Amino acid sequence: MPDALFGTRRSDDETELTVTVAGTDIAQYVYRPDTPDEESPKPYLHPIRTLSGAPVSVYRPWDHRWHKGLQLTWSHLSGDNFWGGPTFEQGAPGHGYVWRNNHGSQQHNVFDTCDSQGTQVSIRHQLDWISSTGGTWMDERRSLRFHSADLARGVWALDFATDLTNVHTEPLRMGSPTTHGRPNAGYTGLFWRGPRSWTGAALRAAGGHEGDAVMGAEAAWAAISGEHDDTDGAGTVLALAGTSSASVPLKWFARSEPFACLNASPAYDTEIKLAPGEALSLRHRFVFIDSACERDELQWFATEFAL
Repeated sequence: MPDALFGTRRSDDETELTVTVAGTDIAQYVYRPDTPDEESPKPYLHPIRTLSGAPVSVYRPWDHRWHKGLQLTWSHLSGDNFWGGPTFEQGAPGHGYVWRNNHGSQQHNVFDTCDSQGTQVSIRHQLDWISSTGGTWMDERRSLRFHSADLARGVWALDFATDLTNVHTEPLRMGSPTTHGRPNAGYTGLFWRGPRSWTGAALRAAGGHEGDAVMGAEAAWAAISGEHDDTDGAGTVLALAGTSSASVPLKWFARSEPFACLNASPAYDTEIKLAPGEALSLRHRFVFIDSACERDELQWFATEFAL
């Protein structure tokens, strides 16, 4: 049973909120980021830590400056880029990535709930998705629930839920580089980037998938276990695929080479078309574990934390 008390503190400038467990900062939610336009400004969680304080996220790595811990993204949205960086265009010179002035942003409006109840912290807030030309394309209602902290086992969990409503005058096409012609590049949606020290770490998913075989798989969960820099020991990030209200199946964009990441992509290889007034609902869960886990342990945790 969870045995640790949660707490929160908010920055004086009203830009970030820190979640604590038994005196340890486990997550910082930056909801008003100071982010360059070309990185598609959006809220993010970083740093994320295990209950022992070990880091399990990275911020603005040199290879992809727009990667920031755990964040909700969208790489291809009706021609705009809410992911950050260059946009993949099939047939473009080089690797097909082109810098465009097409970066959208997510803007925090108001908190509906920011409540610490001892055994959990619940945050609900409203955001606008603003296009590169300044129009509001989507209204978002987002909730984050930090819960199930167990000091004895070194485990805590995060639920991430969102309802994205098209408030544009036209249908929105929600895709990925793979829907635009690049194989095995279906990244979009809720994306976690792991520490540099986890490069090459063990990657597993439900159904017996291992390593490269996780990419593109439909699986109830995926996980990476890696060794820490700076501090002794190892950790595990277990991601539950969760659910999507779209008819398109969730598929994993997940790997540990050339870097560690987990992303249950809602539009891995099939575009979602969202009509005006229609909503897309996504429900995901992450579990942060203070040790390396083998497959049988991962399955046990996945069963315990199943959505």
